Amino acid sequence: MRERNSQEFRARSNVAVNRDRNFAVTRTRNDVNRYRNTNESRARNSVAVNRERNLAVNRTGNAEVNGARNANEFRGRNNVALNRNRNFAVNRTQNAAYYRGGNVRITNNWRGDAFRGQRYAAFRNYNRQWHDRSWWRNHYDRIIFVNNGWYYWNAGYWFPAWGYAPSVSYVYDGPIYAYNGWTPDRVTVDVQEQLARAGYYDGPIDGVLGPMTREAIAAFQADNGLAVTSAIDEPTLATLGVA
Repeated sequence: MRERNSQEFRARSNVAVNRDRNFAVTRTRNDVNRYRNTNESRARNSVAVNRERNLAVNRTGNAEVNGARNANEFRGRNNVALNRNRNFAVNRTQNAAYYRGGNVRITNNWRGDAFRGQRYAAFRNYNRQWHDRSWWRNHYDRIIFVNNGWYYWNAGYWFPAWGYAPSVSYVYDGPIYAYNGWTPDRVTVDVQEQLARAGYYDGPIDGVLGPMTREAIAAFQADNGLAVTSAIDEPTLATLGVA
């Protein structure tokens, strides 16, 4: 009995010892897992914090960099536009003062030595012709009505068809050189636009070869060493880059 009791006691003691040992091992493992989970949680939090911090830094940096870059580009474009407008205004004012001050005058006399050569023959040989409508139709197959007047087409130029209709007056009564068969008003619009870009003309773009347009043409011709016809001629269109 004593031996049996001793064995049972030892068995119960072993059970208790194993239970305590298992409890200690389990508690240690739990502590390790808790520590590991805490570290992993901290790491994840650090990643999230760093991601937010980097996002905020990048967002701020990009905003500042892009803002500065965009501001510089905007200022650059504004400066280009400002300089272009300033130069245009200065040139237009200087040129306007030049040709309106009497240095270059409109001319209708194309008989001088400056109009020698084939490219000025239409002006040099021009004379008003007065005929009725039937005569014009029998002699020219292209006659149009433009700017309150009738014009006939001949050898690359438009000429006033005097007498084609009664009570017709012409703002300009000389030849108008044309290209691609364009009408006088269409060619005049191109000339007005080019002269405006060059700073010689600040009047309306209306296709009418009136005094302001002819003054601008005369100034441009004088500045570029052309014969001053005050009209739309072939050398002037070539120099303007229109044709």
